[in-house]
Amino acid sequence: MELKILKKQINVEDYINLREIVGWGSPDDKEAIELGLKNTLYSICIEHEEKTIGYGRVVGDGGFTFYIQDIIVLPSYQRIGLGSKIMTELMEHITRTYPAGSLVGLMSAKGKEEFYKRFGFIERPNESYGAGMIQFIKKQ
Repeated sequence: MELKILKKQINVEDYINLREIVGWGSPDDKEAIELGLKNTLYSICIEHEEKTIGYGRVVGDGGFTFYIQDIIVLPSYQRIGLGSKIMTELMEHITRTYPAGSLVGLMSAKGKEEFYKRFGFIERPNESYGAGMIQFIKKQ
């Protein structure tokens, strides 16, 4: 199987498609998605036969605080190391580009914590840190 690992931004349609296929859903506002993707600091796409099958990105302030977002691999391509390839490239980019002491966060999908531990991430809460938290904005 010939795969292409590309340092490029994903298009909105492919992004929505990936999220829908893995059951994550996505915001309804395509303009918001487009703006968010445009403001991504660094991203990786994996393609097979011109189809995007994997994606991951780094968002953040561009100085010392970063967040790994959207590590997605289509189910039919999972368990062959593509998520690891994406994470390795993203973490290598952060390490080579930004200063020591920078903070990198992420929210793991349920049951995927061990995957991220392999890249040096720690679970919260623990004896030093409280729980990570999240909120989805709702409009009245």
